[in-house]
Amino acid sequence: MPFVPIALLFVSNIFMTIAWYGHLKFPDAELWQVVVIAWGIAFVEYIFAVPANRIGFKYFSLAELKTIQEVITLTVFAGFSILYLGQKITLHHVIGFALIAAGGAFIFNAPKA
Repeated sequence: MPFVPIALLFVSNIFMTIAWYGHLKFPDAELWQVVVIAWGIAFVEYIFAVPANRIGFKYFSLAELKTIQEVITLTVFAGFSILYLGQKITLHHVIGFALIAAGGAFIFNAPKA
């Protein structure tokens, strides 16, 4: 079931995005505190990412698996940026993300080794 690793990667990326960028909303928090909290959140991310990659490797090549993860990362990041941090996504961002997604499509259309 190739949808299982994709779902797990979505969940893991939500946690990782929170770990990496969630603290930006709290600029007055002590650095050591945000590092410890981020580390704890990243641990939860690993609980989803490791099984996603182990299961996903049964269905996808390593390059395909990494490409899926990167496209999911951009998707989660864009949503997080807008919804949590109130950032604007510009046309330049959309075009850049689309070019990365096009690279992903290129990976999936590569001849199988």
